[in-house]
Formats: sequence, C-alpha cells, structure tokens
Amino acid sequence: MPNSFDFSDPPYNRLSKAEQERLRESLDIGYTPTGETLIRVGETPDYLYVVIKGFVEEFEGDELVAIRGPSESFDCRALLDGESAHRFIVREDMISYMIPRRVVLDLIRANPGFGAFFYQDISNKLEALSTLKGNRELNAMMMARVKQAYLHPARFIDATATLYDAGEMMRDHHVNALLVNQGDNVGIVTGMNLSKAVILSRQPPTVPVGSVAHYDLVTVHPDDFLYTALIEMTKHGKRRIVVKDEDSFIGILDEIDLLSFLSSHSHIVAVQVDAAKTKAELKEASRDIIRTVRIMHNNGVKVRFISQLVSELTRQILSKLFMLLASDNIKANTCLMVMGSEGRGEQIMKTDQDNGIMLRDDAYLTELDAFRHEFTETLIDFGFPRCPGGIMISTQQWCMTETQYRSELRRWILMPEDDYAPINLAIFQDAVPVGGDAAILTDMKEYMFDLLHDNDAYLAGFARAIDHFPTPLGLFFNLITDRSGRKDGIDVKKGGLFPIVHGVRSMALKHRVPDTSTIERIRRLQERGILDRGFSNELIESFSFFMELRLRRQLARLTQEQTGSHNMVYLDELSSLERDLLKDSLFVVKKFKELIRHHFKLSAFL
Repeated sequence: MPNSFDFSDPPYNRLSKAEQERLRESLDIGYTPTGETLIRVGETPDYLYVVIKGFVEEFEGDELVAIRGPSESFDCRALLDGESAHRFIVREDMISYMIPRRVVLDLIRANPGFGAFFYQDISNKLEALSTLKGNRELNAMMMARVKQAYLHPARFIDATATLYDAGEMMRDHHVNALLVNQGDNVGIVTGMNLSKAVILSRQPPTVPVGSVAHYDLVTVHPDDFLYTALIEMTKHGKRRIVVKDEDSFIGILDEIDLLSFLSSHSHIVAVQVDAAKTKAELKEASRDIIRTVRIMHNNGVKVRFISQLVSELTRQILSKLFMLLASDNIKANTCLMVMGSEGRGEQIMKTDQDNGIMLRDDAYLTELDAFRHEFTETLIDFGFPRCPGGIMISTQQWCMTETQYRSELRRWILMPEDDYAPINLAIFQDAVPVGGDAAILTDMKEYMFDLLHDNDAYLAGFARAIDHFPTPLGLFFNLITDRSGRKDGIDVKKGGLFPIVHGVRSMALKHRVPDTSTIERIRRLQERGILDRGFSNELIESFSFFMELRLRRQLARLTQEQTGSHNMVYLDELSSLERDLLKDSLFVVKKFKELIRHHFKLSAFL
C-alpha cells in the first residue's frame, strides 16, 4: 500500500479523506519493460495507470497520437467505455501506480467532482477545472443563480395612481420599488423617485406616479447566474434589476441582496465612478479595479465573468472621463470608441490604451485638440499607458471625420498598401462606443461590412494571419517550449489566444456578425450553424483556459515583482492536470486553424 501517492493535484484533491484512504489502500505499483503492449484495442483495462517513471506511447491505428510521461494517467476513457479504442506500448521502462478499475468507477459514481475530470471532451474537463477555485462554499456562491438570492415581490401599480398611493403601497407591502403599468409598457418607480419628485421637484403628491416612473427596465431570467445580474447592473448603472421569465414578472433583485452573495467590491467601484465629479475622484475609483480583479480571482470567479465585469467598469471610467472633459459640442458631434482587446472586453489588467474618436463631417470643434490631449494624459495618470502603436485619440490616425474614416476603410480593404492595413481593420472591427453618439460608429461598421461583401480574396488574406505564430504542440502531442530565463514556458497569447481571437474575428467579418467579444462571436456563429455546437464549447473553454493562465501570470508579476512577458506561462508552475489541459487546449487551436483554412479556402490563395 504506497503512501507517497500525491493527493494535492486535481482530480485527487477533490476526494474526501475517506475516499483518499480507500484509493490508497487499493493502490499497487507495477513495472512494465520497454516494448510491452500494456493495453490493446478492444480490451477492458483492469487499472487506471498513473506514470511514476518512464514513458508509454498511445496509438490510434498506426498513428502515434500521444506520449504519456511522469504524473500523467491513462486510459480513463477505456475505463468508462468498457473497452479501449487505442493501443498503449511502453516506450521506456515504466513504473506506475495502478488503481483498480472498480475503485475508480465507484469513486466517480460517489463523487461527481472527481468524476468530472474523466469526461472525454475538453469542454467538460475545462469546465470542471474552473470550478476548483476556492472552497466549496465559494464555488457554490460563484455558480449561484438569480432565483437563489432574495427577490422582492413584483408589486404592480397603475400609472394613473398618485404618488401618495404609491407611497402607501410601498409602506403596506414593505417594499421600496413598484412596477408601473402604463398601457403596454411596464416601468419601475422607487422610494427615492417619490422623494425626489415631492421634495426636490416640489410636485404635489396627487400627480400620477407614471410621470416619475422609469420605463427602461433591465431584466434577467431567474436561472441566470448572479454574476450576469451584477454585470447588467454595472453596465446600465442600476441599483436594482427586474427578474422576468418570458412574460411573467418574478420579482425585483436589489443591489444590497445581490452583494450579500457577491462581495467582490465591483459594484462599489461602479457607484464610485457614477458619483465622481472630478478627475481625482474618478482616478480613485479606477485604482480599485485591480483590487476587484484580485478578489474575484481569489474567490474562484471564472475569468470570463471577471473580464466582462472589468470591461464594463473600464468603459464606464472612460465614458465618465469623456463626460467630465468634453464640451457639449464635442459630446453631440463625436463618438468616442475603445478598440482592440478593450473593445472585445478581454483586457482585464490595465495595459496600453486602445481608443479613437470619430467626428461628424459638419462638426466645427475648435476645442477638440485640447480635449484629446487632456483625455490621453489623464488616462496615463490613471494607469493606462500610452499605446506604442499610437492607437489613441491624441493621434491623427484615430481622430478623423466620417468621410476620412470611410476613405481609410476603402484603403484598408480595397487598396491595402502595407502590412498595417489588415491590422488597422482588425482594431476597428473590435471597436465599441463609450461616449458621444453611438450611431456614428454603428453606421461606419455597416459601411465596413458592405465593403467586404463577397470579397473572398481579401477575407482569405485577412484570415491567413492565424498562421503568424506556430501552435506550440509537437507531432506527438508534446508541448514545444521557449526558454525564458532558466525556465521552459509557452507564450499563451501567441500560441493560444491570438489564433482563436483572429480566427473568430475573421469569421465574424465574413458573416456580418456585429458582436465584438470573442465568446459572443463564437456563440453567434454557432447559432447561425457556421460552427458546430460541441466544437464551439471546446473553443470557448479553451479560450477561457488560456485567459485564466494569462491572468494568473499577470497577477503574479504584480505581487511578486516578476520580470518577463505577462503572456509567458511556465510549465513548472502548472499542475500535471493543467499541463494536460494545456495540451488539449492547444490541440483545439490546431483543429480550429484547420477549420479556418478550409472555411476561407486558404490553399486557393497561396
């Protein structure tokens, strides 16, 4: 009965003490010499093997598909299926732990968290890994649904009722918000609305409550994640959100009740941004974003939720800064936009600025230059560094009129003169409005899509950028590392994130998908039948896994004052399971590259 088995790595760290003890008692250690076939196709293996020393080759037919080394296990799939689809031959004398099949199956049945790691598809394995962050109470909190929080009942009042009637109803039912029926519209009125109407606006209590209600309801479904509600609250600047199931109003979720579940401090940042009256107050709010990221990451929140929420907070900061600095003339005649990773909502930490501004053709803005300079310099002071590539409103290239932007789009697409044309188009495609008149950017995006209609040759050239960086995965499923300092590492941005982002961006460009988020683009492409549902899930989970590894590295650099690229992930800092999932995720990237080559018929344009 070996005592040295490591229970600290997933999935074994999900076993209870009693379950660990049962596994330990059942363990055996085996030796298999070089050249021996350990498992044959069609056989039912008696054990799950965990390699201690040596290597085993895995074959599908005559093709070598993987090499399993120390800390790696096999053949989980055969244990579940009842027979092996692959052949395993020992390449170098192997010593391994041997866990009896019946013990593994019993533990899978008894412990769903342990069993999740033996799913065959990567999306399930990555999904399971993401739930390991923090303890079980935190995991339950992060996966909580809206319906699990306290919801105030949905009380209705007719729009013709008086302010006095509304106050009486709130008092009688012990609520601070009512839903207001006004014909086919439903609005909301709060106690604060009533107080402002009577005290500040000096309206008599006999006026109709419908005149002070708000009809821009923001709703969520009761089965949505609580973090979805938090993101919507933050995005729309709401203190409460309506819970609705199709046409049925379930209740009202208040920020206080939501924050009793989610103590990430993020909504407080949004309140600070909203209340800021000066640049100094706004700067103070922006400082708290990093703290929010740390808390949420330490609490086990999925990186996709962190990126969505932080993106909304960052956009609110830029929007508020625009409102503080821009004149009424600038606000009415321009559209401020964020682009690149900020536009996609995937820039979690404060990195380079990526912003631009679009002007109406007939606008006369003598104060524009002073505003552009102050806006850029203020962001630098807030901790958003100057963009080395000049993607800022302070540069002429990203501060143009509608006519000038149309001219640039034609040049980038129809008459590309240099290597930067497709890069500029990619940057612009990811743009979202954060200030001014959003319709200016919407119209320009439509013009961009019109220019690309049926332009297969350009789209193929645009998509070919997926091959700018090789996938760091070898012929035999081994990781190909770079030597950074004295460590073996992999650049997850070049090897994993970029090909997914740009490949999905290329498909979105071809199929006129207006979304900017990579994950939302994948979902839209899947909804249209362009991407398979199963592969879409694998792509999303792989993308999220790369983002998680990158964020962990970024936070480590901040806390430990580490040097080197924040995109470099070092293998000695990963568990054996994470190394396996890194291989799986890079394999998804390789498959996606092949899909892109086929989709755009890249071989025809060589």
